[in-house]
Amino acid sequence: MSAKHGKPMRGLMSTTSSPLFQGRFGRIFRSLPAANYGKTTEESENNLLALGTAMSAGFDQPKDGKDDEESAIPALYTYLGQFIDHDITFDPASSLQMQNDPDALTDFRTPAFDLDNVYGRGPDDQPYLYAGDNTFLLGEKIAGGTGEAFDLPRNGARVRRALIGDPRNDENSIVSQLQGIFLRFHNRTIRDNPKMSFQEAQKSVRFHYQYMVVNDFLGRIVASKVLQSLRKGDSYDRTKLKFFHWKNEPYMPVEFSVAAYRLGHSMIRPGYRLNDRVLLPIFPVEPGFPEGLTGFRAMNPTWGIDWGRFIDIDTRINDGSDAENARRLQFAYRLDTSIVNPLQKLPGSIASDAPASLGQRNLLRGLRLGLPSGQRVARAMGETPLKDEEILIGKATGSPDDVKSISSLGISAFENNCPLWTYILAEAMRHEEQAILPVTERTAVKSPRLGPVGGRIVAEVFLGILFGDNHSYLSLDPSWVPSAGADFKLKDFVAYALG
Repeated sequence: MSAKHGKPMRGLMSTTSSPLFQGRFGRIFRSLPAANYGKTTEESENNLLALGTAMSAGFDQPKDGKDDEESAIPALYTYLGQFIDHDITFDPASSLQMQNDPDALTDFRTPAFDLDNVYGRGPDDQPYLYAGDNTFLLGEKIAGGTGEAFDLPRNGARVRRALIGDPRNDENSIVSQLQGIFLRFHNRTIRDNPKMSFQEAQKSVRFHYQYMVVNDFLGRIVASKVLQSLRKGDSYDRTKLKFFHWKNEPYMPVEFSVAAYRLGHSMIRPGYRLNDRVLLPIFPVEPGFPEGLTGFRAMNPTWGIDWGRFIDIDTRINDGSDAENARRLQFAYRLDTSIVNPLQKLPGSIASDAPASLGQRNLLRGLRLGLPSGQRVARAMGETPLKDEEILIGKATGSPDDVKSISSLGISAFENNCPLWTYILAEAMRHEEQAILPVTERTAVKSPRLGPVGGRIVAEVFLGILFGDNHSYLSLDPSWVPSAGADFKLKDFVAYALG
């Protein structure tokens, strides 16, 4: 029976016939044919379901101790990636865009790193987000976190929804509290610069965020050789963008949104320790874990995040204790073709239709939207495609027992015809780079990074969006650096907000 799956994102269905590199969604490789994985749609879907099952890891209890699946990337970067996705795919007209174009002459759905998901439509249109002095309202205090921890501001309904620019940033307890960090970064910017107007503070926050994305986040997930190929001297060069081009303004490529930028799904741990007392799985797991990190509700008053467990703002050395609540920085899982088990069994509140597996849903969405195969995209980019035996399915732990080639699945439809999402993750497994862990660990770990196909798509889209925004720091002042220095990173963003 043909598998049922969710409707595609609003606007995506128009991409198959889009005549221009324009509008909210489009294609980078319009001339490449859609990949099929069987003689019929039903056969294609069934083969993709089988691949999605193979990409599912066995059940793993939530834990915060070191394990072989960890990368060298602190866990908060996983959720920064989710936050970024919500920013560049935001729908409503933002206060920044309204300032740029007060007559609404352009399409306000153009993707941009402008923090629409934080600022919404601004204090004039959404005054209930603000405190009246150009700062954001914060929610109720919560315990267990670093310093004073706060929930997001919420309404008084029976299910208390967050009052924020983008409701999606309340979909789990970690991204919810990361949203709060952005609110507090803005508030401290105002507090430290009392003569700043709202627009000046917004610009400052935006520039710090964009700088962090370009100079920190990209380097964590994309191979250094790929990033270097986009530079001229010490700066990124818009003329180096070989594939992501548009007529008037950037668009959102489906090769990015449906394949390359779904890298974060492989980085998610089965669970996280929020603070000394609270260790939770992503979703409720029985027996033993009736609660999970699911959101869209008032924050549990004991779930404040100890940020030193998610990002390296703490310099205390891990004491090696095996105690359950031993203080330890948690790391994202490695980029690979393995998805933790909780994501293979999404709860009904998130996936109301079959399949419940996130991996299977990703693969089926790629089929529905007519994505080309990974090998075809590699050739179009001038790269030598991976051989089938080089496309490994499983965990990038370094153990041959944890992986098998895609050809071992015995599905002929995948011969030299790997789904783009799977291909990009498999490619990352072949581009490991040595990274020194933060001072709390003092060890070196090899971490997979997106390679010449996946990394190039992600980096070109990120840079292209910024170059296409006349009000980004790369367009207005590419030599701009934060006052804290050129080495400004996510940890510095968090530390400033908390201060």
